[in-house]
Amino acid sequence: MKLSNNLKALRRLHGELSQQQLAEMVGCSRQTIISIESGCKNPSVELALKLSHALKTPLDQIFSLEEGQEKARFCQRVANFFKCRA
Repeated sequence: MKLSNNLKALRRLHGELSQQQLAEMVGCSRQTIISIESGCKNPSVELALKLSHALKTPLDQIFSLEEGQEKARFCQRVANFFKCRA
């Protein structure tokens, strides 16, 4: 599933925060930030939450699922999961 992000734009909004500075704030490598920004890598839930906290931005304003059939299938699986638990 493709996850898009606004990390680069948000870094700029936070006083031209560098990739290295953000990486140090969240405890990962600069290469990890580069990989996430370029869409080559999806962050773990823990890292996504740390990025949200560091940037003082809600997760849904940083990351979003790309539109299309994959998103629809994912949403259906989540709905079915919770329907089974009710």
